Amino acid sequence: MKEEMVILVNEQDEQIGLMPKMEAHEKAVLHRAFSVFVFNDNNELMLQQRAKHKYHSPLLWTNTCCSHQRDGESNIDAGRRRLQEEMGFVTDLKETISFIYKAPFDNGLTEHEYDHVMVGHYNGIPNINPDEVESWKWMSLEAVKVDIELNPDLYTAWFKIIFDKFYEHINISKV
Repeated sequence: MKEEMVILVNEQDEQIGLMPKMEAHEKAVLHRAFSVFVFNDNNELMLQQRAKHKYHSPLLWTNTCCSHQRDGESNIDAGRRRLQEEMGFVTDLKETISFIYKAPFDNGLTEHEYDHVMVGHYNGIPNINPDEVESWKWMSLEAVKVDIELNPDLYTAWFKIIFDKFYEHINISKV
C-alpha cells in the first residue's frame, strides 16, 4: 500500500512540497489539514470517537472528521471525501476559519498543521468505518464546551484548540 502524502505549506498556506504523512509527523513539518464539523437541526455537533488502533489519539473524542488534503484536491472536496470514508455520508460543506497549531504526542509524533475548519449539516445516522471510528454521538456545543473543561483528556488536541480559540466563530458559523 502506497503511503499517504501530505501537502507541506508555509505560514501563508502556500504549497511548498509533499512528504509522506508519517515523516511529516515525525519531523513536525507544517502541512495542510482540515477539520469538519457537522451539525443537525437541533444545533448539535456530531462527534466521533477515534478508533482504538489509531497511531495517535486513540479513543479520544473529536469533531465529525478530519484528515489531510491530497495534492490538487480542494479543501471542500477533501472534507467531503473523508466524511464519506470515515462517517459513511456526504453533505455540503462551507469553509469557515483556518489556523496553525502544533501538538506533540506521547508516541514521539507531532501534529503541526495549517488546519482548515469546515461546517456542514446532516440529520441522519452515520455508517461509521470501524477502521477509523470507534463510536459517535450528537452533543450541543455548550455541552461539549463544559465537558472539555471537566474532562480535557477525553478530547483530541486540535479539537480543544478549536474550542478554546474559535468557539464563538464555530458557534456563529453553523449552517
